[in-house]
Amino acid sequence: MESSTLRGAAVLVTGSSRGLGAALARRLGQAGARLALVARGGDELEAVAREIRAAGGEAHAVPGDVGEKRDAHRIAGAAAALVGPIDVVVHNASTLGHVPLLPLLETDCEDLERVLAVNLVGPFRLTKIVAGAMAVRGRGLVVHVSSDAAVAAYPRWGAYGVSKAAQDHLGRILAAELEGTGVRVLSVDPGEMNTRMHADAIPDADPATLAAPDAVAARLVALIAHPDLAPSGGRIELASLPGPPGEVRP
Repeated sequence: MESSTLRGAAVLVTGSSRGLGAALARRLGQAGARLALVARGGDELEAVAREIRAAGGEAHAVPGDVGEKRDAHRIAGAAAALVGPIDVVVHNASTLGHVPLLPLLETDCEDLERVLAVNLVGPFRLTKIVAGAMAVRGRGLVVHVSSDAAVAAYPRWGAYGVSKAAQDHLGRILAAELEGTGVRVLSVDPGEMNTRMHADAIPDADPATLAAPDAVAARLVALIAHPDLAPSGGRIELASLPGPPGEVRP
């Protein structure tokens, strides 16, 4: 997808009521994308969509839980009805599972199942629904928001790390199977950010050492506009991409 086609592109962003998802939605709105925004928190989600519309963008709130099977087709159908056939889907919604974080062998099976439902199975369901139409049109982009916990074995991050490692490999397999269709699949590691999720996981972290979600979102928008910066199926650390002018990194 060239940068010129980002204007008017139909983009579905999950987990967009706060943190990176909300920052990404604002940046995409500024770039002229037509946005379908998904999150469980309807009031927070609508506030983000309203802010984007007030700034001249197009954004629609689609409340739903990506971890619930019954919500998948409703989310995808509502998004397509509001913004048209989906050009880009960003799987940003995630859950840590039990907090405070627990060793894996102390994690309830139900908690692990919930983490996998949100972080892995939910993205798979939505991709399965929208990727076929992308392939028919000969273009599309699927973005998985990953984590360094997908590649490093951090104690107490077991459920989350397992889900993100599986999500990375899901992306690689999808990319291999979609090769030649025009549909690209990328996994992106946003790095450590000053978000509520990070605070839940590491309450004593110094916010001054963490990246601002807006700065990370700027790099992610650049990648969405130029997905050929990485091979389909690839994994890219967003910190390696250029940030906005004047950005001060921690």
